[in-house]
Amino acid sequence: MMHVTDIAKTSEIAKKHHLLLIVDNTFMSPYFQNPLELGADIVVHSGTKYLSGHNDTLAGFLVTNRKEISEKLAFLIKTTGAGLSPFDSWLILRGIKTLGIRMEKSQENAIKIADWLKKQKSITKVIYPGLPEHSGYEIMKKQARGFGAMLTFQLESKEFALSILEKVRMIKFAESLGGVETLITYPTTQTHADVPQEIREKNGITESILRLSVGIENADDLIDELEKVFRETECELNGRAKS
Repeated sequence: MMHVTDIAKTSEIAKKHHLLLIVDNTFMSPYFQNPLELGADIVVHSGTKYLSGHNDTLAGFLVTNRKEISEKLAFLIKTTGAGLSPFDSWLILRGIKTLGIRMEKSQENAIKIADWLKKQKSITKVIYPGLPEHSGYEIMKKQARGFGAMLTFQLESKEFALSILEKVRMIKFAESLGGVETLITYPTTQTHADVPQEIREKNGITESILRLSVGIENADDLIDELEKVFRETECELNGRAKS
């Protein structure tokens, strides 16, 4: 749901109570945000996503600037054998070489798509931290160098959302994020399928919610596809209503 947390303030609270602050920085990547500089003790990355960038390997990282934590993590890696294989390591290193270029392009596309989505009558809500009306917009400007390329939007009905998933072609209906391709997901049956319905809905994850991981394709091509899919869906649903 694209909620934004003030990392520096959260760090103050954690330190006051002698707690470790762990931040998952997957959506932003080190290119846009550095939680350790904001007071975090450990940063988590799903290397599968933006760091790799090509949906071709599975990886995870823990980063810390505290020696005692680093030593404990090193011990765990050595004793459990939970280190990344040489080839997977190479794939991640290859992906990091283009991280900056990919993040900039994906963000540029995300902003254009978010602005387009806001103008569609069939959409009731667009949630993207890069929109000035987002509640976390000012916090993002303070603690990050960008807003990322993940956005969520809510359609006027479940039927409209499902129809979009059936019709997209260049935009892939798949559960992942952070690659060069634009992917669309249906949280109700994918990322949050194991969460009880009442909790999902309490958190705003309804059956008419879709999430986009915006890639590096031409933004006009992405918007053209969305425009075509929305138009077809509107005609289809209007036809059903009349019949």
